[in-house]
Amino acid sequence: MTGTSSGTPNLGLRGVPLSGWTTLGLGGPAEVMVEVDEVAALSAVLEEADGAGRPVLVLGGGSNLVVSDEGFPGTVVRVAIKGVAVEPDGAGALVRAGAGEDWSALVSFCVAEGLSGIECLSGIPGLAGGAPVQNIGAYGQEVAETVVAVKVWDRAGHRSCELAASECGFVYRNSRFKGRSRYVVTEVMMRLARSDRGRPLRYAELARHLGRDLGQDAPLELTAQAVLDLRRSKGMVLDRADPDTRSAGSFFTNPVLDEAQLARLTEVAPGAPTFPAPAGTKVPAAWLVERAGFAKGHRLGGAAISSKHALALTACPGGTTADLLALARAVRDAVEARFNVLLEPEPVFVGVYL
Repeated sequence: MTGTSSGTPNLGLRGVPLSGWTTLGLGGPAEVMVEVDEVAALSAVLEEADGAGRPVLVLGGGSNLVVSDEGFPGTVVRVAIKGVAVEPDGAGALVRAGAGEDWSALVSFCVAEGLSGIECLSGIPGLAGGAPVQNIGAYGQEVAETVVAVKVWDRAGHRSCELAASECGFVYRNSRFKGRSRYVVTEVMMRLARSDRGRPLRYAELARHLGRDLGQDAPLELTAQAVLDLRRSKGMVLDRADPDTRSAGSFFTNPVLDEAQLARLTEVAPGAPTFPAPAGTKVPAAWLVERAGFAKGHRLGGAAISSKHALALTACPGGTTADLLALARAVRDAVEARFNVLLEPEPVFVGVYL
């Protein structure tokens, strides 16, 4: 599993364009970029940078980052800690994955091993270390449902430690890690079931695609493949040949409205689709975006709405982060003006704001 022996990290490269390390293909140069493949190297880099008072950006798969055109004036640490281990756990198994493991490949591995619980998270770009940070979710599943614990490097405590799932602050598309710099994820532990069946289906579109009713299940591999098919149809599976995949996935989260907000929405948009959520009522952000005047393929400067999914904002050839943010602001403001609902961005912003 993840290394913890002492080691000296490389000195890093200067001026590396971050556009080459984000799925948007945007972002200026890093002052210094260092790749680490063990905990000891990670801690050494962070201790040195923190001691010198230099800003630090921890980089995983770059699938959820919007980076300034000016780049990052500090040390970018790319976490490449690898290793996957499966341990028996009653009728199921504990899966330990290094933060640098490719998430989509990890899901495929688990499905092939007959481990159920993350099959609906197939095809999500990024690394395993980013999964709990974002509390990634799709098609009725989210990673918080399976995470048992997360190993981290605590920059404030100068030590490696393990946080139980209850300590991770998981909520919809968020956690205690997102937008905060104290903890750097080094390993993720998940509890999965041993089964050749996927978990009961919670997402209507996926259930229809599989010819099932909500609450029914389907073969594990068939469920995972159906998710990949749906994601690919929306440009949500990385493909160099598909310009719609030059995005950060869903740019806005689905808003969860309280009773007063829902009443206002119903007044201006009778028949708006809604779904129950733990803290209120969820409304599909893509529905709001399209009905605020932003159809699929809508372009503004060097950025565009994906031609396949209204919730993905894409960077056009020659486009900049400034172009992307201009489109994002236009969408956000139009939705608020039309529906009195403020859309919240899902990606992490580096050196920019919305």
